[in-house]
Amino acid sequence: MSQIIAFDFGLARIGVAVGQSITQTASPLNTLKALDGKPDWELVNQLIQQWKPSKVLIGEPFNMDGSDQEITLRARKFANQIHGRFGVQTEMVDERLSSAAAREELFEFGGYKKLKKSQIDSVAAALILESWFMHNPA
Repeated sequence: MSQIIAFDFGLARIGVAVGQSITQTASPLNTLKALDGKPDWELVNQLIQQWKPSKVLIGEPFNMDGSDQEITLRARKFANQIHGRFGVQTEMVDERLSSAAAREELFEFGGYKKLKKSQIDSVAAALILESWFMHNPA
């Protein structure tokens, strides 16, 4: 069984989720605060040490037509930094509509009270991970 961590990169918040390859399920974790896309790297290190992932997935934000956005390049840089700092394999995953789907899911289970931005980001990370599992079955 291997653990996989997924990040939903953002400039103010970075959603985090963890999943297991055997069960092909994902669970949202706490969202990390970021300052212009820069997280507290010690908190990222703690996640890597705690979960010991075999792979880290980073949501790759595209425009609906598949073209890059400014944040697409920043997300790729974040992936390169994770690989460089922690030596863990990283992979970019198309994340179009993951935040919208996360909002919809949270609303379905709890109405407007559940629509907290910090929760949306980590649920989006879990959806990114579940999408990856669907395209990469064990």
